[in-house]
Amino acid sequence: MGKVINAVLFFAQFIKNPRQLGSVIPSTGFLKRRISNSAKLSTANVVVELGPGGGGTTRHFLGAMKADATLLTIELNEGLYKLVSQIDDPRCIVHHGDALDLIDILQHYGLPAPDVVISGIPFSTMDPATGSLIVESIHRQLAPNGRFVAYQLSAQVARLATSFGDWKTLQLELLSIPPMRVWCWQKASGADD
Repeated sequence: MGKVINAVLFFAQFIKNPRQLGSVIPSTGFLKRRISNSAKLSTANVVVELGPGGGGTTRHFLGAMKADATLLTIELNEGLYKLVSQIDDPRCIVHHGDALDLIDILQHYGLPAPDVVISGIPFSTMDPATGSLIVESIHRQLAPNGRFVAYQLSAQVARLATSFGDWKTLQLELLSIPPMRVWCWQKASGADD
């Protein structure tokens, strides 16, 4: 019953502010598995999730992570932040704030450069300048060889991720409503921070 209530609350938040959410319904299990496999969560020590929504992806990611890893979630929408805050796992830090403040948020919690940043925030509905700032911040903060995984309906994030160079992979998850693109970039091992 909890999943149904969370889905209803998620939909209500979409109705209130559709530009903040990338989909009208939470992510499917197929999409969650594709994201966690692309991100190689089982080897990561520090993971950042931008836009965890109602927490379904967060719970899945925690299940795929090591017992001593840390997951920092950053959610802008207050209603969804309250849902994600209900997750009871000592590895999970839930932060109510803006992805633009990634640098300050990592410093606030004393976290090192993340191995993975996963983003479900809808780059296609935000101002391109804001989107570019977020992607640049992700690139700067990632550890060498760190991965940036973005699951998106549109290709806008690929147009913004120029700091990662040409190397990227793209997978399409058709068993998602709507079907989603899963982009993955890896920061070069010698890239400047």
